[in-house]
Amino acid sequence: MTASGFWDDRDRAQKLLQRMNGIKDQVRSYQDLRDCYEDLQVLWELGTEEEDESVVGEIRRGLAALQKRLEQMELQVLLNRPHDRNNAIISLHAGAGGTEAQDWVEMLLRMYTRWTEIRGYSVEILDMLYGDEAGVKSATLLVSGENAYGYLKTERGVHRLVRISPFDSSGRRHTSFASVDIIPEVDEEAEVHIDPMELKIDTYRSSGAGGQHVNKTDSAVRITHLPSGIVVQCQNERSQISNRLAAMKILYARLSEIKRKEQEQAMADIRGDQQEIAWGSQIRSYVFHPYSLVKDHRTDVEIGNVQSVMDGEIDPFISAYLQKMAREGHI
Repeated sequence: MTASGFWDDRDRAQKLLQRMNGIKDQVRSYQDLRDCYEDLQVLWELGTEEEDESVVGEIRRGLAALQKRLEQMELQVLLNRPHDRNNAIISLHAGAGGTEAQDWVEMLLRMYTRWTEIRGYSVEILDMLYGDEAGVKSATLLVSGENAYGYLKTERGVHRLVRISPFDSSGRRHTSFASVDIIPEVDEEAEVHIDPMELKIDTYRSSGAGGQHVNKTDSAVRITHLPSGIVVQCQNERSQISNRLAAMKILYARLSEIKRKEQEQAMADIRGDQQEIAWGSQIRSYVFHPYSLVKDHRTDVEIGNVQSVMDGEIDPFISAYLQKMAREGHI
């Protein structure tokens, strides 16, 4: 920070400061844990010397709190892959099933929004395509915060819902699917190069949940990257310029993810194994009827309180999957 020219590039300087603050927080958390442990140790020694059994309950409570904080720090240590500390871009898409599947996407959208609130992250809706009758056909969110991608990458895959459909007058049980894709927000030019001549940019009018929300100008933007065929769009900002910047941010992230997967595939070919679960695999089932259960099929972790999961309590699934990947040597 004291080097000459450090503040010439303010964006780079801000990112370095954010990274430095993240490291400081990690060091401070470790020091707090160490101090807490030493305090409990002193309390134990004093209680032993004075044969004071009243300290036992306090020590037990202190150790339980220490254990919980230690488990959280162990998770942070596991997030050591490139981009783990980056912001995350979440893309949700309804599977076959019409209104029922679109309602499932809206439920997942709420679940991840509640999770970001619990974590203290911020969330921004980049794109939203509402269903014809109810729900959401697709949505793209930007989750900002330290290690957002590291945690959320564990949610990539197909999520399955089983319930009595509120849209079925016969009260029959339905099974619906929604896909969740997670990519890291990247430092654009540093990761990939995009030739402006290879972009096709279309503008159109945004569509909202109702007539009063529909824009009267062509502010929505759709960008097609011709070499890869990737199409991204953004319609949630009021201005065309803002939507274009947001769409480009998604495009950079998707191209960077393709580059990363190609590199990982090359390494997997050399090692003779496949490290990543293929896109499209069913990772978790949410059963509302005939019983209440959420089960992660990768780790066999089960939670009987479906509503708590839908309220954003998904950390047990995230933690178990990160630990599983660590045991297998994948992170």
